[in-house]
Amino acid sequence: MDVFTAVAEPSRRTLLDLLASGDHTAGELAQALPGLTQPAVSHHLRVLREAGLVAVRADGQRRIYRLRAEGLAELHLWAARYRRFRGAHLDALQRYLDHTQGG
Repeated sequence: MDVFTAVAEPSRRTLLDLLASGDHTAGELAQALPGLTQPAVSHHLRVLREAGLVAVRADGQRRIYRLRAEGLAELHLWAARYRRFRGAHLDALQRYLDHTQGG
C-alpha cells in the first residue's frame, strides 16, 4: 500500500498523530482508540508499517511503535507544491483584517 492510501484512513491518521508525540506500545495505541478493537488497531499499524510510515521493535512481549520521519518524505514533497497557496490565502486574510480594522 502506498503512503497516500495509508493516510487516507482517519484511524491511521490518528495513530500517526499519537506517534508524533513519541513511541507507544500497541496496547497504548489501542487504548487511545476506544472505538476500535485491538485486532483493528493491529491491522492499521501493519498497514502503516508496510507503507514505511512506522517502525516496530519488540520489547519482550510488547511491540513498540515509532513514527518514521523518512516515511513521511513523499507526503512532504507532495504538500510542498501547494504551500504557496496557503501563503497567498494568509496574505489575503491579513490585508482584509488590516482593511477592516483601519477603516
